[in-house]
Amino acid sequence: MGWNSWNTFSDKISEDLVKGVADAMVANGMRDAGYEYLVLDDTWSLRERDALGNLVADPVKFPSGMKALADYVHERGFKLGIYSCAGSKTCASYPGSQGHEYQDALLWASWGIDYLKYDWCFTETRDAREAYTTMRDALFAAKRPVVFSICEWGRSKPWEWAGEVGHLWRTSGDIYDSWDGYKMWEMGWKRILDLQTSLVDDWGPNGIAKFAGPGHWNDPDMMEVGNEGLTVAESRAHFSLWAMLAAPLMAGNDVRYMSDEITAIMTDADVIAINQDPAGKQGFRALDEDQKGIEIFIKELSDGDWAICALNTAAEAQELTIPFHRFYMLGGPKSLYDVWANRVVGDTTQDYTAMVGSHDVMMFRLKAK
Repeated sequence: MGWNSWNTFSDKISEDLVKGVADAMVANGMRDAGYEYLVLDDTWSLRERDALGNLVADPVKFPSGMKALADYVHERGFKLGIYSCAGSKTCASYPGSQGHEYQDALLWASWGIDYLKYDWCFTETRDAREAYTTMRDALFAAKRPVVFSICEWGRSKPWEWAGEVGHLWRTSGDIYDSWDGYKMWEMGWKRILDLQTSLVDDWGPNGIAKFAGPGHWNDPDMMEVGNEGLTVAESRAHFSLWAMLAAPLMAGNDVRYMSDEITAIMTDADVIAINQDPAGKQGFRALDEDQKGIEIFIKELSDGDWAICALNTAAEAQELTIPFHRFYMLGGPKSLYDVWANRVVGDTTQDYTAMVGSHDVMMFRLKAK
């Protein structure tokens, strides 16, 4: 859980921005809700390395230097993340780490960096597994614990090999603040959701869900919750379904200026608990009835609990029904706790119907009676 600068700020990043984000996340409750990593994305460095081949933080954007910035966020209970690329250049044409992996890892360790997002531009014919393994070994050699985020957009099916290399790996192209839009390499969150999920067979989830678990996660990209391209309902649904996917919850909005509604979504303890469940199981789409405008996702939790989330994909509000009699994997009768309404609304001995807004969800935690 954390925050990344790219979705909202792109290259408009600075020391003051990160400090302001850290202070805001303390004040608005995000830190205490579990958001830990503050990650600087592309464009934090100068355009060229120095005479010794070292990366140099842009002194205009970061006049106090990265070590001082790391100290600032550490003092407030956060960890600092940084960005680089497995190619000769980053995606914004700043210096990449190809050929400098060990040098860069040592530099970041000296600054107190805790997280590395490692991208995949200007890599030419490089093999992804080799490239990311090289950087993993460099991080090990630097002897500072670092969360390693593999960002090659799912091109080489990283879920099949990256569990031994990194902690999370992107499974798609970039997200943007849209329900289901598409432009260039960017997609709305519903399109990315569709890439993560597959229907259930007679015995459990298919697809990439089986590769996720504690310490190794499928990453459908940072969130757009609270950004202007989404309605509040779409933000709530987006957050709910990333929680169901056991996805990393990396905020991508300007957390310094959030409405009360968005703050409540981002810090909801019940939904976060479903995302952070210690069993670490990724949820799956168990029902997809396009003509009826309903999709249902199920996630197995620890201690015999389950989570279930019904999404209204229609352009208007409508009644949705969760047919519990069809989901035999849930086992015996369970109470039905509405995590967004914060109340028990029934149990699973009968199907549940409620009115749900367009592109909104109803979401429940199921507990054995």
